[in-house]
Amino acid sequence: MGIVVSSPLPPLPFGAINNHPFAPFLIIQFTAQQIHSPPPYITMSTAGQVIKCKAAVAWEAGKPLSIEEIEVAPPQKHEVRVKIHFTSLCHTDVYFWEAKGQNPLFPRIFGHEAGGVVESVGEGVTDLQPGDHVLPIFTGECKECPHCLSEESNMCNLLRINTERGGMISDGKPRFSKDGKPIHHFLGTSTFSEYTVLHVGQVAKINPEAPLDKVCVLSCGMSTGFGATVNVAKPKKGQTVAIFGLGAVGLAAAEGARVSGASRIIGIDLNPNRFEEAKKFGCTEFVNPKDHTKPVQEVIAEMTNGGVDRSVECTGSIQAMISAFECVHDGWGVAVLVGVPSKDDAFQTHPVKFLNERTLKGTFFGNYKPRSDIPGVVEKYMKKELELDKFITHSVAFAEINKAFEYMLAGEGLRCVVRMDA
Repeated sequence: MGIVVSSPLPPLPFGAINNHPFAPFLIIQFTAQQIHSPPPYITMSTAGQVIKCKAAVAWEAGKPLSIEEIEVAPPQKHEVRVKIHFTSLCHTDVYFWEAKGQNPLFPRIFGHEAGGVVESVGEGVTDLQPGDHVLPIFTGECKECPHCLSEESNMCNLLRINTERGGMISDGKPRFSKDGKPIHHFLGTSTFSEYTVLHVGQVAKINPEAPLDKVCVLSCGMSTGFGATVNVAKPKKGQTVAIFGLGAVGLAAAEGARVSGASRIIGIDLNPNRFEEAKKFGCTEFVNPKDHTKPVQEVIAEMTNGGVDRSVECTGSIQAMISAFECVHDGWGVAVLVGVPSKDDAFQTHPVKFLNERTLKGTFFGNYKPRSDIPGVVEKYMKKELELDKFITHSVAFAEINKAFEYMLAGEGLRCVVRMDA
């Protein structure tokens, strides 16, 4: 998702999800033949048939996932069945796995950051075929609604993120089952399964030469943070940028500032242990609000002769949101909110701060349209214009997927990539 949710766990961006004990993920190495050519399992013998495979099933809230053999039905109209090669754990998965703040929906197959290969397509799918390399996306692009037809929005009416839907959008029924009993989907992706079924609008076709164990992280958190900076804040070369929250999404936002040529990138976080790691993503200075008696926005204004040119907030904390807005320079400063606060939070600031020509913006999934824009982000990585390897700090085999949850809950690392073949 490209969002951050405030909860008993640190706030989280979606798909982001975000800056506190954010998400560890796992790394896996595939051979060049496996990554760059259609795998041998893509055959006509499976098209149209039920596939039996392994999946990590959440049977109840907060309990370790269980590796089970499940059945995956063939794709229906406008659907695609994908073989998942690599998947990552995002804070959003943990948030809903714990069932905090929403209606529990179990059993369920979580997962939404991943890379895979199309196994078969359903009726009406014309722009994908078996063997295509793809990234599943937690939100979608139908290419027909007013939002999809607008150059200014990525909030698809049909496929906008829905955390409560447990089945496919066409008939409301899941494509997963075990012993004849249905298993719920998550975000329309459910990538903690060797095979999954998605609406075609939630599948981004990418360069088959792109390493899936690296670019899989672009399907959520990295794109959310990076896009918030380059697509929404849009810092000019030489400008100063403040990043609130140095979790995975915040560091992706810092990477966006680095790529944009920012002269100063100021990282703000309550955890000083994150400062050293943030240097790898372009951060040049750091501020811990706990080290100061005055509001952090005043500290930043003093550091920058009146305020930063751009700020990006990636925490989900309402106070961080207010600080991010109030620390930008009058006349031209732009603040961008990525985090999602608690439902009862209220943003409070004096209207004169707007009258003095400061701008406040929000963003979802970095303002990227999944099918139209994400392939281009992958190309940035392929051209070495965007660095992804430094985001991947852990790797685990599929059979050990619960270790990824342990890493995240302990606040260790950024992304952990899970290898689905092990």
